[in-house]
Amino acid sequence: MLSRRHFLVASAATLVARRAAFAQTPPPVITIYKDPGCECCAKWVKHLNANGFVAMVRDVGNMDEVKKTMNVPAALQSCHTAVVGRYVIEGHVPADVIKKFLAEQSSSLGLSVPGMVTGSPGMEGARSEHYDVVAFERDGKSRVYAKR
Repeated sequence: MLSRRHFLVASAATLVARRAAFAQTPPPVITIYKDPGCECCAKWVKHLNANGFVAMVRDVGNMDEVKKTMNVPAALQSCHTAVVGRYVIEGHVPADVIKKFLAEQSSSLGLSVPGMVTGSPGMEGARSEHYDVVAFERDGKSRVYAKR
């Protein structure tokens, strides 16, 4: 039987090992496809960088083709499309929601904040609207993943 002291030492060692493993995890790389002149997209990229992502920006002229290639349903489209791991991220999805989604290793195709919602990351302003972050599937089905 372990003594209280041995238990505490073992628990502390486990915590240190977990922190070390977490510290060695490389930051997630996210590739963002956006229109070269879009300021809100640039602000979203800054939001991602500030929250531990490594953002690779690809300025493209035909965003409709990108969205079609990535299977983003028309009703869920926004101004930019990103890829992180095997997931598609559409619009101004908050970094913490993306991290949670990645950690869950969802079977969904991706996440979206449809449209241009005031108050979402990159769309900050004097007022904020409540909005949904939507998870979507290859077949076009979707569900509310998070509320903001």
